[in-house]
Amino acid sequence: MDVAALSILRELGERGSITAVALAQHRSPSAVSQQLKTLQRQVGAELVRRVGRGVELTDAGRALAASSVRIDTAIAEAETTWRAFQGGSAGRVEVAMFASAAELLVPGLLDRMSQYPGIRLDLIDLDVGQDEFAPRTLDHDLVVGHRSDEVSSASAEGLVVVPLLREPLDVALPPGHRLASADRVTVADVIGDPWIGVPEGYPLDRVLTTMSLVADVRAEVVHRTVHLPLIENLVATGHGIALLPRTSSSQRAPGRFVLKPLADMRAGRRIEALMRPERAARGVVRLVLDALVAEAAGAGATGGPGATGGAGATAGVPETERPPRE
Repeated sequence: MDVAALSILRELGERGSITAVALAQHRSPSAVSQQLKTLQRQVGAELVRRVGRGVELTDAGRALAASSVRIDTAIAEAETTWRAFQGGSAGRVEVAMFASAAELLVPGLLDRMSQYPGIRLDLIDLDVGQDEFAPRTLDHDLVVGHRSDEVSSASAEGLVVVPLLREPLDVALPPGHRLASADRVTVADVIGDPWIGVPEGYPLDRVLTTMSLVADVRAEVVHRTVHLPLIENLVATGHGIALLPRTSSSQRAPGRFVLKPLADMRAGRRIEALMRPERAARGVVRLVLDALVAEAAGAGATGGPGATGGAGATAGVPETERPPRE
């Protein structure tokens, strides 16, 4: 049985079309189709069937695709063992990360990785809705994503998920706001103000939606952007209030805006590293992951009053969600 064809079958199930698989693997669609046909002849069963203009895996195809995860992971572990035997750590690791996490973690990550000159670290900007981070693990070795507290971990999707940091979300107010001198604010205190928000589906927007449900008042969002410094500037100049992550924004707050914890609601976002199992098994990826975990722990410890630490802050995550260790 062709092991490479098993991986193609798995990718087809995840990407949904032969064209998408061909683009990802830099091959022609006809070459991908031919390899799948050969695999079907080898196993003597239909693995792929046409549905409308697309294709989907049969039950037999899904069973074989699932087995490819274990095979690819075992191959990655064998390659890691061999590289360790040869006495070196070398390779390319592609890390996709959203902007505010990159601002918080990348400088220290690069400092930590400087002790591994054989590892090339490629950093990719990735700012998408919280449900879109998991699918991007198809294209990148390691994806740093975030989700609001109430959303389940992507480990249920068969991914390796390693918690990095939980950031409390505070309400950002301009210095002249009527509540600027308060120690804390309630949802009812602020829900009626104009809000500067992020796009719908992003973690901060999910929390603001929950606040609206708690207060039974729909929050009025007057402007949306993914750029946190712009949100901070709009708050500072009196154009509205906003939810902001405490660790990321506290260093820019003094003299410009104030951050107030919510007194009656636990609000936060969880920053996590997401990987496919076979990529998490690569030694060079694990080195990058270890550096990320260490940097996130430091960022959480110095992130301002009440900030929550890194890996220890989410100790409830099962060990099975973590990558295998040598």
